[in-house]
Formats: sequence, structure tokens, C-alpha cells
Amino acid sequence: MKHLFVLDPLEQINPSKDSSAALMQAAERASIEVWVCTPSGLQARGNKAWVVTTPVKTERWITVGAPESRPLTDFDCIWMRKDPPVDEAFLYATHLLEVAEREGVKILNKPSSLRAWNEKLGALRFAKLMAPTLVASRVLELANFAREQGEVVIKPLGGKGGQGVIRVANNAPGLEALLELMTDQERLPVMMQGFLPEVVDGDKRILLVNGKPVGAINRKPKPGDFRSNLALGGKAEATELSNRELEICTQLEVELQSNGLFFVGIDVIGGMLSEINVTSPTGIREVEHLMSIPLADQIINQLLDNI
Repeated sequence: MKHLFVLDPLEQINPSKDSSAALMQAAERASIEVWVCTPSGLQARGNKAWVVTTPVKTERWITVGAPESRPLTDFDCIWMRKDPPVDEAFLYATHLLEVAEREGVKILNKPSSLRAWNEKLGALRFAKLMAPTLVASRVLELANFAREQGEVVIKPLGGKGGQGVIRVANNAPGLEALLELMTDQERLPVMMQGFLPEVVDGDKRILLVNGKPVGAINRKPKPGDFRSNLALGGKAEATELSNRELEICTQLEVELQSNGLFFVGIDVIGGMLSEINVTSPTGIREVEHLMSIPLADQIINQLLDNI
């Protein structure tokens, strides 16, 4: 059995923290051949998908073989694990992966769903589980919403890792000017949500496999910040899921399954759904360390049970 991982360049991957590294090593432990490529290695020759790819051994991160040109049908499963942003190169890669998908290759996550489920906008399918939310580009509507809510968080729709997320009070001077800047003079929509003060107690990252929760961590913001993302200095803690959080997972299960979203990370603050991360969910290493469970091996085993 062969698995292909579509990744950022290997030199950018820290194996002690990276979820892709965890999955690759778990695949190798399951006697699966591991191959890697970047999106630029994907090709279509007529109606056949090919790739310039490299075999790797991951146990002692990392031994790299010689690159080869292979049809994507050589692989039993392809993991699309390229980090955001979801730019033109990312979108074209999903189209090339669909050529292989039409020939029966399993792609995780499903390419069409990677395009359709923006990590901010995808959660709107479950708006009743979220804090009050407005997505808009017009400054007047955004400013009025901020004043109605009292305090809001503004998120760029293409952001990642908490970058560019701003907390604003309704009486903040220069609110309209800030909104003009964030919307690029009303050209780009942003997401505005009512601020959840419970974020001081943490933002839970819950990992779901085939729609079911398999592990979670609580991420607490560093002093002086409200953003809990680990990349911005948030601290990961062990946690258990509340009944409300389990109910959120149940509400998402069927739609995640039906859309081919096999491995997903959701963010929950104060019992409210914040985001649904589908492109390259993180958190495996932290769950393994804090909860003392071999999560990556469990994910690979669940995948093998479903192929």
C-alpha cells in the first residue's frame, strides 16, 4: 500500500510538532509506503493525473529517495496537507487531484470540499451553533453590527493561525477607518462575530475523524492577548469534552461524512463553534503528548478500516 502526502517543502516541517509528520510516521508504522510531493509536482497528461514524487523513510526524520514520475493511480490514498493560504496554486492542485479522484483514488480531504469549505465561511452551515456573526464588506453594516454587539472580533476570511484577527469595542475611535482597511475599501468581505469573553479560559481544538471526535486540547491565550493559537504563543492544555461540545460534534457528523471531510479540526469557545478547519488540521502532536494516546496511529487505522 502506498500513500502520497502533498505538503509544503520538507525543510519547513518540524517533526516534533507537525501533524503531517505524525501521520506520515504512523503510516510507515502500519507498513504503508510513504511518498511526498509539493503541489508543483502535480500534473495532468490528458485525462490522467501524474506526480513528480519522492519516497521517504520517516522513522528518523527524514530519509529522502530519488524523485520519480508516477501516475497518481499508483497510490491508494493521497493526503492533501498543504498549509493555507488557499491561493490559486492550492485551488489548481485540488483540480489536479480531482483527476485522480475520478479514477478511484481516495483523496483526503475531498478536493471539491477543500474548495467549498472556507475555514471561516464553512462554519456558517451551522450558524445556530455560533456566536452572532456577520460576513460583509460594507463598512456601514459592519459598524452597525459592532455597535449592536458591544464588542466584536474581526477575522480576514483567508487568514490562518489567528493572523490578522482583531478585537474591537463598539466605541473604539476610528472604527470605520479600521473597517475600510480590513475590507480593502469595501472590496473584500470579513467575518465579524460577537466577542466571547470565555476565550480567557481557552479555545478548544477538537479533532474529528470521519465526523467523530478522537481528541482535543484546550488552548489558552498568552498574557495580554485574546488569541489562543499555538503559533501566536497560546498554551496547550489537556482537556475533556463537555456535553455541549459533544453535541456540536454530533451536529456536524453527517455533513462532514457526506462531504468527504475525513480529518477535520474544529474550534469551540465557550460552547460556541468558531471555525471548521479542513485544509491541514493541526493538533495531533499536542493531543498525543497531553492525553498520552497514539492518535496518529488511530487515525491511520480508522482510515484503513474505511478503505
